Amino acid sequence: MNQETAVIRNFSVPLSATPRGARLARLLACEQLREWGLPLDPAEHIVAELAANAATHGRVPGRDFRLTLYVVGDTLRIEVTDTRGDRLPHPELPSPDAESGRGLLLVAALSTRWGVSPGPTPRKTVWAEVTFP
Repeated sequence: MNQETAVIRNFSVPLSATPRGARLARLLACEQLREWGLPLDPAEHIVAELAANAATHGRVPGRDFRLTLYVVGDTLRIEVTDTRGDRLPHPELPSPDAESGRGLLLVAALSTRWGVSPGPTPRKTVWAEVTFP
């Protein structure tokens, strides 16, 4: 009998919903990816954007956001959960002179696929997947 077993690697950590927490999310994700022997690009950029959004748009004073990474087969899934389930992200093209507003467009361009999962109240999880060749 030939059975195929998949190794699932995961990492999850709560972080403060602040710019410092967002930077720490990127640094911790990079360290974890190195430990797993996975490339940093494009995951580092995706984590940075999703964590920055959680610290900026998903921030509720006194509540953290959670970064979760897990790998199944050749796919890395990045999840950022915050406590603003009432504020769902939607990418829009910013004006050419805008200094912000391109984060989700970058996530969409860099990931294989991405989306938002609601709940449980008051949470939401913004996720992105990267498939490695």
